[in-house]
Amino acid sequence: MKPLEGIKVLEFSTMITASFAAMMLAEQGATVIKVEPLELGDPMRFLGSNKGGISALFANCNRGKRSVKMDLKSDDGKEVVKAMAREADVVLCNFRPGVMDELGLGSEALRAENPRLIYAGVSGFGTEGPDRSTPAYDPVIQAQAGFAAVQGQGQDGPQFVRNLTCDKVTAYTACQAVTAALFHRERTGEGQNIDLSMMDAGLYFLFPDGFMHQTLLDDDVDHVVPLSEVLYDLMVTKDGGITVSAANQQQQVGLLSSVDLLHLFADERFNSMDKLIENIGELRALLAEKCSEMETDELLAKLKENDVPAAKCLDYDEVLAHPQYAANGSIDEHEHSLMGRMRRVKPPAQFGSERLEPASQAPAHGEHTQDVLEELGLPQDLVARVVAAAAS
Repeated sequence: MKPLEGIKVLEFSTMITASFAAMMLAEQGATVIKVEPLELGDPMRFLGSNKGGISALFANCNRGKRSVKMDLKSDDGKEVVKAMAREADVVLCNFRPGVMDELGLGSEALRAENPRLIYAGVSGFGTEGPDRSTPAYDPVIQAQAGFAAVQGQGQDGPQFVRNLTCDKVTAYTACQAVTAALFHRERTGEGQNIDLSMMDAGLYFLFPDGFMHQTLLDDDVDHVVPLSEVLYDLMVTKDGGITVSAANQQQQVGLLSSVDLLHLFADERFNSMDKLIENIGELRALLAEKCSEMETDELLAKLKENDVPAAKCLDYDEVLAHPQYAANGSIDEHEHSLMGRMRRVKPPAQFGSERLEPASQAPAHGEHTQDVLEELGLPQDLVARVVAAAAS
């Protein structure tokens, strides 16, 4: 039995945050109904590599769901949503603040229908303040939460993490908040309203190490080089690149031994860990020169011999072929009825020492509209009107 079996989730979303969070809940056993607009549905369906009218990005964020399409502005659509909310445990929504309230489908309205409902509203910047209605995309949040500043340390200026990091960090945060609210409800019987912004989730994620210098506020604080300056060494070799994380003096000795630079510990710039960190830029220049003269496998062998944490920087195909993923059972292949043969990454958490299998295939737009409405036991004329509108 999966841990969230029996939990019903309604998802109102576009793009990644709520979609990815809802998929994680689905893969842990929840029943998820994704409510999409009539015309095109979630725009993520059309972004990037695609086949059969569904993009890989959409498929990777929407496994295990049932898709219903309807007009939320219509009286029929609102009636159906309220009926679904009466049977749901969780609503996940990432529209801009106020949108669902204007439709009469916000937290207050739906929790009046079902006081045990957990309503999780995800926004870009929060429900108050000057940016509450500003469009939120991952690079915007990265810029405002400090990711670009952290990535740009030692570079020519701010740099992005070239991945939808803040979207996914927010999805994980939403998923954890929902399960915490479900636990609270289990003990008290009370539903919950959850507000979560991408901006807050991004800063919270980044803060522990990224904002160390901004944490301690007294005048006598001893500021040292951040961990990122010590642990994140990327060395270019003759035939590729490796990362080396020598975090203590023993590992630094191993690193210098591996590249025949052990004599540098007699140099007054590097003869203690504190001095080595203080002059890390100069040390890196010397290491880079040595590494560029060595083959990747040769250098890795010497580093492992000296017990220095290191790894080859793998390309996409090498990542997927790594034997540790095979040992972990992390990846499988699946035949999608519309998209053909697909590779999937399984949910990372193991329950009872067992890896959860990926949930069923991502749905076509509105694929389950009629089935879901009929299961609600709604009046036949209402079901007929909504189904007809979805088919038009």
